[in-house]
Amino acid sequence: MTIIENELFKVAIRTQGGELTSFYNKITKTEHLWQADAAIWPWHAPNLFPIVGGLINNELLVEGKTYEMPRHGFNRTSELLLLSSSEQSAWFSLPYCEKTLAKYPYKFDFQIHYDLIDDALRITYKVINLDKKTIYFSVGGHPAFNVPFNKGEKYEDYYLEFELAEKLETHLLSADGLFTGETQRVPMQGNKLFLTRDLFNNDALVLKNLRSRMITIKSTQNDQTLTVEFPHFNYLGIWAKPGADFVCIEPWLGCADTEGAPIDISQKEAIQKLFIGHVFEAAFFISV
Repeated sequence: MTIIENELFKVAIRTQGGELTSFYNKITKTEHLWQADAAIWPWHAPNLFPIVGGLINNELLVEGKTYEMPRHGFNRTSELLLLSSSEQSAWFSLPYCEKTLAKYPYKFDFQIHYDLIDDALRITYKVINLDKKTIYFSVGGHPAFNVPFNKGEKYEDYYLEFELAEKLETHLLSADGLFTGETQRVPMQGNKLFLTRDLFNNDALVLKNLRSRMITIKSTQNDQTLTVEFPHFNYLGIWAKPGADFVCIEPWLGCADTEGAPIDISQKEAIQKLFIGHVFEAAFFISV
């Protein structure tokens, strides 16, 4: 386990998936990250690569060939290398190898950089194209935050405050995690989305046309807050296991397949395209 910290936060990251496992507020003595109760949802904050969401038949189609690919890709179950670390920074890498090439036929280096900047944790995704052709991928975060923040409070005391007033519309998912082509309006109170125990009964809220690039978890009972800022991400997932005491705020550059016939990775919705020798970078921030 790698630990980074400053006067405000103590942060832990494991090499499996380069996954954040603790985001501890030293001032309020609050653990803000879900602690991966295996009986409910066994993850903390998986990093999604090289796809986001589900694929038809769990297969990735690349230039006429199919490759077995689990939902949200293989990074979250992979063992990453710790490239470097300091008191307030840690850098992880998943380079291509024979095992990845059997599932995803591109040569790449996927890197995750965590660094503490004043009152925020910055999480940067970096993809380096090491191939002799253009590569295609999706990438995203899936951090789960404890709600409520304190004992004795109710889940329903909490809400998500969007940066801007929004007319939220979620794109509905099938039982297999594929888009059905249907949408549904999400009830808002101004720019506030109140958390309820049945909000995620039909899976995640998937937001494609969001104007806001910042969402804050707030309570009607206290003034503690947690903010996720995602300036580089055009899609957002919001999810919780029904009945569980957490909420995920998930910045994505990519999304699930739509029901129907499989399509080539190069034609997938929101796919990222990286030319020979080029480097991709995108970051999001967690602050209190």
